[in-house]
Amino acid sequence: MNKDLIIDVKDSGVEIALLEDKYLVEFHQEKHENSHVVGDVYVGLVKKIMPGLNAAFVDVGYGKDAFLHYLDLGLNFNTFNKFTRNALSGDPNSAIIDKMKLESNLEKNGKISNVLKQGQIILVQIAKEPISTKGPRLSAEISFAGRYLVLMPFSNKISISSKIKSAEEKNRLKRLIRSILPNNFGVIIRTVAEGQSVAELDADLKGLLSKWDEIYKKLPKALPPYKLVSEIDKSTAILRDLLSDDFSNVYVNKTEVYEELKAYVKTISSEKIDLVRNYKLQTPIFEQFGVLNQIRNSFGKVVTIRSGIYLVIEQTEAMCVIDVNSGHRSKSSQDQEENALMVNMEAAEEIVRQLRLRDIGGIIVIDFIDLNVITNRKKLYDRMKELMSKDKARHTILPLSKFCLMQITRQRVKPLIHFDLSEICPVCAGTGKIKSSIIIVDEIENDLRYLVQEQNEKNLTLIIHPFVYAYLTKGFLFSRQKKWERRYKTKIKLIEDSNFSLLEYQFMNENKDLIKL
Repeated sequence: MNKDLIIDVKDSGVEIALLEDKYLVEFHQEKHENSHVVGDVYVGLVKKIMPGLNAAFVDVGYGKDAFLHYLDLGLNFNTFNKFTRNALSGDPNSAIIDKMKLESNLEKNGKISNVLKQGQIILVQIAKEPISTKGPRLSAEISFAGRYLVLMPFSNKISISSKIKSAEEKNRLKRLIRSILPNNFGVIIRTVAEGQSVAELDADLKGLLSKWDEIYKKLPKALPPYKLVSEIDKSTAILRDLLSDDFSNVYVNKTEVYEELKAYVKTISSEKIDLVRNYKLQTPIFEQFGVLNQIRNSFGKVVTIRSGIYLVIEQTEAMCVIDVNSGHRSKSSQDQEENALMVNMEAAEEIVRQLRLRDIGGIIVIDFIDLNVITNRKKLYDRMKELMSKDKARHTILPLSKFCLMQITRQRVKPLIHFDLSEICPVCAGTGKIKSSIIIVDEIENDLRYLVQEQNEKNLTLIIHPFVYAYLTKGFLFSRQKKWERRYKTKIKLIEDSNFSLLEYQFMNENKDLIKL
């Protein structure tokens, strides 16, 4: 599988598209005005204790106070709290981490009112970005993620990724880390650390330790709310977490960002430095790589799959409902149960892509087409688990109910991405909305493909609005009309009709009979 990262740097922010085999699977937006990023470390001020929620609201400089639950304090909170008090006391020697004595672990079933007080200064890390009307979610269990390691202050544990299977390699990595790890620091060894030399691991560890040194130096003079350490920007974080052997290219359209990314890749994987490319063409970068068209077709309420199946996605504050519809496939001559299974299997792939693409979280209910055979439900459930195994967000999938409903819970750490793909209707003068005109050509081609490949229609006639006619015939030999004729090996006659609305079209067969779709 080839992976391409396309980075579009604008004045308002950065948009990042991850393509797998040229297919859009992840989309990220980073606005310049959004100063709260997952991983940032703050000195916060406890504003309110909520015993009923066993949580506290903390001021970290956002419009809404951030939320900190007792379970997010972490087992080592007593030691973190002692470190914060010592650093703020003005005696820097009392806050040297490798000389500190670790305090007892926090009780798992304790009450937050016994640990925190209103007006208390606390060291916290952003665990989840502000979403909708909610402020950020916090954690007091500070950690720093690197390319090969995750550093955890005040923990002496060395954990290792379960995806590293070799016992010999696990022992080698643990020995290497123990030899270079300072006192009172723990680490999680990531999967990509497998086979790496001590020099690579040491360089990654030193980079992470420098972040803790930054906290140690800034904390005595910090007045809450104050940001102590910033997480790396989103494009760099994606490279850190995803860069692997199947990465093909990283394209970025701004020279300054290109130089920054190239320097970062050189530090984490010097042999992959040539993957980063500076895009300089006049055509917008998302348009050049087909990202723009995929975004237009993937973020609407109705998402059409190439075979004619379509999904209807309804999003609320806490729940997302996805309805699977067979579309053209309902006219298949196959057995009803077999056809329903094939439709559901194909829809499952697009649903998993949509969950990643939009970062849909919370409770997700999928209304699949009814399956009467229990073994077919089991096949669909197993397929869904297999597809979701590639999703890095924490999730739980329940088997299908007798009504063929599937329930999924999925972690969400950033706001839901939303594009308004509707415009005021040119026919009804603003009394309703229709799908955006930018995808009308794709809809026509989908219907054309169905008629030719599924219904064996030949010599079709297409009646369209004059504006659409002009677009499809532009370029003569290289027009959309000629490309379709070559692609589908059939004659396509275009007729313009000024009585048609902009988005209205109609197919006729070779006998000049209207085709109902």
